[in-house]
Amino acid sequence: MFRLRRNLHGGAIGAVWLCLLLVGLPAAFADGPPAPPSFADLAAKLLPAVVNVASTEAPAPSESPPGGLPQLPPGSPFEKFFHDFMNHDHGGGGSAPPTPERLESLGSGFIIDPSGLIATNNHVIAGATSVTVTLHDGTILPATIIGRDERMDLALLRVHASGPLPAVQFGDSDIVRIGDWVLAIGNPFGLGGTVTAGIVSARGRNLNEGPYDDFIQTDAPINRGNSGGPLFDMQGQVIGINTAIFSPSGGSIGIGFSIPSNLARPVLAQLQKYGHPRRGWLGVRIQEVTPDIAASLGLKPPSGALVAGVNAGGPADKAGLKTGDVILTFAGHAVKDMHALPLIVAETSIGATVPVDVWRNGKTETLQAVVGELPPEEQLATNEPQHPAAPAETAISSLGLSLAPVSGALRDKYHLGASQKGVVVTEVSPGGPASEKGLRPGDVVLEVQQQEVNTPAEVIDRLDAVRREGRPSVLMLIQRGNEMNWVPLPLGGSGKVAPG
Repeated sequence: MFRLRRNLHGGAIGAVWLCLLLVGLPAAFADGPPAPPSFADLAAKLLPAVVNVASTEAPAPSESPPGGLPQLPPGSPFEKFFHDFMNHDHGGGGSAPPTPERLESLGSGFIIDPSGLIATNNHVIAGATSVTVTLHDGTILPATIIGRDERMDLALLRVHASGPLPAVQFGDSDIVRIGDWVLAIGNPFGLGGTVTAGIVSARGRNLNEGPYDDFIQTDAPINRGNSGGPLFDMQGQVIGINTAIFSPSGGSIGIGFSIPSNLARPVLAQLQKYGHPRRGWLGVRIQEVTPDIAASLGLKPPSGALVAGVNAGGPADKAGLKTGDVILTFAGHAVKDMHALPLIVAETSIGATVPVDVWRNGKTETLQAVVGELPPEEQLATNEPQHPAAPAETAISSLGLSLAPVSGALRDKYHLGASQKGVVVTEVSPGGPASEKGLRPGDVVLEVQQQEVNTPAEVIDRLDAVRREGRPSVLMLIQRGNEMNWVPLPLGGSGKVAPG
């Protein structure tokens, strides 16, 4: 109640309001744990394991002022401090002359093993030519990059000290609840450890930074230089790695994001063992199952991940997955939406044979997939030989588009590959259903209602079949360049066609 009292004003009036608030508190609130009177004992225990991480790189001449100093107003009280720090001799032998070619990036990290293993963010050491670590007692040590993971923004460093270092342990981030108290500790700019407190504001935040987004959101202030530092629970265990903030100014406004420990811990273990992450791989391209798409497939309620493409020869291909399948469960885990699947697959053991439940042709089927290892990058091949001829277009007025078979002329016009299949969209009527869904000339219809099409007549046949089933929309697999997406188009009218 300390903070409540601080916000009250007016002496006796404030006391009356305080009494009313206390009387009116529900019993459920009275049963909850009280706010800790102080974080001092916990902070004192944890601070020695949090370090400063400084990485040096060679920037372009325009990226940094002489000596690598940040832009500071002339006469700023911090100008001399930053000048001294940036030109400090990390070997302890006195001052070093200014080095315009050097730029230092400062962040935080924390010791996870007494032998000298340190966890931090990849962006803290990205592009580094050298990395140094400053311990809580001021000791400066050179660090080696053991491994890094750009997808999850993690890095593992190693330092060699004269004896065991103070380390912290990972906790179980899955049991952390919204409203739990947390401590964020960093060591920015080599000033020493800084501690901020707050609560867990949200779980499962997706920032669209990558396929494995699943951040813990906290209002504990996370300022510049605190990236890579730990987020602690009240038992002193690491339940997150502070990675990003939402801020229009660059400073904390109480919206910070941490990588959950249960995602970070296995990746760090892989970095230690292999020098790179090893993730499970299914080999599919997926998209969201919208209410329109679910209605087209007869799937209630909308859920799962819609397969928009299958990598030839990949685990999904070998298991028999097809474009148009909706993955409902993977290895016994429910796939609530498309964002859930990459995380589930990534955490599945490589080489494991797992069941995959898919929605196909109005019913659930179970397939068996052998999980592969995510390759470093996927290769895309394109071939563009020339073919002549251009048959007449077919207009489908109910959808507001015109279609034509793939031809040499259309390959040239829309830069389609020699092996391109499907039916080409040649015209889109403004304001029509196809236009409202974002279709445009040059798009290729590969499938209609999960069946391949190669002529406009086949598209029309599938539309008639869908109408007879009484569905409100038809689902088309549309290719644009190397991207494929399922697009639901509302069915209306009689579906009249006319030659172009």
